[in-house]
Amino acid sequence: MKIGIATDHRGAEIKKEVIKVLKEKGYEIHDYSPVNTPTDDYIDFAIATCKAYLNKEVDFGILLCRTGIGMSIAANKIKGIRCAKVATKEEAELTRFDNNSNVIALNYNYPLEQLCDLIITFVESPFSNEERHIRRVEKLAKLEQTDVI
Repeated sequence: MKIGIATDHRGAEIKKEVIKVLKEKGYEIHDYSPVNTPTDDYIDFAIATCKAYLNKEVDFGILLCRTGIGMSIAANKIKGIRCAKVATKEEAELTRFDNNSNVIALNYNYPLEQLCDLIITFVESPFSNEERHIRRVEKLAKLEQTDVI
């Protein structure tokens, strides 16, 4: 399984540790923020990771920032991306099961073990393929095509 990951400059060190753990577990990791500086913009890294997902270079995207919120907002502006900001294993599992999310955003201040547990839960959780969830995901996709207001 191929996973794309990116962070802003403050999460660069924990990202390296996450990558190490995930590689040890057999995941292929693509780093979309290989160089971080205090003047970088997390939005650029969210775009790069999401673009890689849309181009089928990776199976999932993982975004890290101070809260996970900014990255999730940026990712969700991109057509075809369903990014969830998650904080618990239940949220990581359910965003896949119910919403078929393809990217998650995380607070990089969580302990390394918690970050890796959330990521692994997310990428290993299946989409339900239940009719009601398929219908809802399709409605979300339609929102990208129209002006709601």
